[in-house]
Amino acid sequence: MSDALKIAYSPCPNDTFVFHAWAHGKVPGAPALDVTFADIDITNGMAERGELDILKVSYAVLPWVLEEYALLPCGGALGRGCGPLVLTREPGEAKDLAGKTVAVPSERSTAYLLFRLWAADEVPGGVGEVKVLPFDEIMPAVRDGRVDAGLVIHEARFTYGNYGLSCLADMGEHWELTTGLPIPLGAIIAKRSLGAERLRELAAAARESVRMAWDDTEASRAYVLEHAQEMDPAVADQHIGLYVNEFTADLGENGYAAVRGLLTRAAAEGLVPPLGRDALNFG
Repeated sequence: MSDALKIAYSPCPNDTFVFHAWAHGKVPGAPALDVTFADIDITNGMAERGELDILKVSYAVLPWVLEEYALLPCGGALGRGCGPLVLTREPGEAKDLAGKTVAVPSERSTAYLLFRLWAADEVPGGVGEVKVLPFDEIMPAVRDGRVDAGLVIHEARFTYGNYGLSCLADMGEHWELTTGLPIPLGAIIAKRSLGAERLRELAAAARESVRMAWDDTEASRAYVLEHAQEMDPAVADQHIGLYVNEFTADLGENGYAAVRGLLTRAAAEGLVPPLGRDALNFG
């Protein structure tokens, strides 16, 4: 596969569902792919180092990588009702977090940016220390009193009650109420050095791969479950239903507004470098 383009995306069901057709040579005329599976914190680092041709990354990392990579207008993940949560041991209010220690899974993630934007609006004087912990250690750390609160994502939305924890606030709910826009989660980026024509080909291949996945949902099932890390098939289907939607096929006006809105607000808070005026342009 020496001529194949090198791509990295996560083993999560939404990514394997979206890329199944393309990765298996089923998209007519699409370039071959050499696939690496890696969690998004790993692919974010790959993007910052300029590794690989195509990457699934967090939208939060775009301000650091858009000089070398272009944002493709399809293949990624935006959603509603799927935002990160701030958890505490006892029920409380946002103001209770003033000066407190909060565990987060990454500082280069949409979850972190949403949390900091929420805190700027809702926590007088701001939170105290932010500690980065592996995501699977966050709920135990809150339960055991090693941190005052924790920022959690994905399936932790449904399991935090098992740790005896309370949801202090929903970051996605705050974002959607204040902007009316979907939550920008994962982006597909490709090296600008591939050239404008090839980038258009990649966008078309990603869009066709999404359409083929929707047209025959059973075709990708074995691939999805093989990489879903023993996830229950029903949960995998819910995961796909939540994260693969109209914005995956095309960002569209609302998708681009969500991405620009998140990164512009984050830049105003000093959390990310400011975006250039045409940084998100494609084609």
